[in-house]
Amino acid sequence: MTSSRARRTVLAVPGSSDRFIAKARTLPVDALFLDLEDAVAPAVKAESRERIVQALTDGGFAAPTVTVRVNDWTSPWTYGDVIEVVSGAGAHVDALVLPKVSTPDHIRALDLLLTQVERNAGLPVGRIGIEAQIEDAVGLLHVAAIAAASPRLESLVFGPGDFMASMGMASLNVGAQPDGYVGDAFHHVLMSILVAARAHGLQAIDGPFVAIRDVEGFTASARRSAALGYDGKWVLHPAQVEAGNVVFTPPAADIERAHRIMAAYAEATAAAGGAVGAIVVDDEMVDEAGVKVAQATLAKARAAGLGTTP
Repeated sequence: MTSSRARRTVLAVPGSSDRFIAKARTLPVDALFLDLEDAVAPAVKAESRERIVQALTDGGFAAPTVTVRVNDWTSPWTYGDVIEVVSGAGAHVDALVLPKVSTPDHIRALDLLLTQVERNAGLPVGRIGIEAQIEDAVGLLHVAAIAAASPRLESLVFGPGDFMASMGMASLNVGAQPDGYVGDAFHHVLMSILVAARAHGLQAIDGPFVAIRDVEGFTASARRSAALGYDGKWVLHPAQVEAGNVVFTPPAADIERAHRIMAAYAEATAAAGGAVGAIVVDDEMVDEAGVKVAQATLAKARAAGLGTTP
């Protein structure tokens, strides 16, 4: 399932909190997930399912994409999460987020369970997507196979907290660079996830930056993943939303230049224009590869809801 949904900012919403769910309805994010995993204590997992079903049924979310994060397959709650949420409010769920994915079998199992629940609930089979979180060394080693595991897959998501723990990184600040390391400690994992995602037509989403008052730190983290080509980043607080939307939206100057490249190349390659294969735009050589970069920029602008008419 190749997704065209915008995911510049993806808001994490604890499924155990009526207050946070109410606040989430109004925030200008592209997507949100109602969480049944890390943000929900074990004692209230079951009642949080009911709260999420009610919230989904009530609707009223400003975010165009609404998803639910279920618990991972090593927990005792996964199948109950899927059955209760999808049976109760599946028509209002765009995708399920599966955490701690370490093998493609985790995705296949969720796909099979989803198919049965959709059929039993009278829902269109295959409509609900899957987002896979890559959160440890084993998941990273299998990321290419995970990306190919199901046509339901829409995105791969980096989970920095569990990944940092699994690697023994010297930091307690999830999403921030570990102290004492002069490079980018996340470059390899981010690129590996991105390559696997793009090879299978999926979106790549960066995980959270937990220092919610440090907007400058969040912005720097977002810029690093956006520069690689990531489609968006999880946000934990309203203060991060505006910064995230800006970082993952192509600047107006880039959109304008992409239009100039497309128009100039179309004219030059046409028979009437001399059928030239390479041209100069803004003092830079542009060939078919450059046009693909321009097309990617305009695609991101469209996903962000921006008009792309020159």
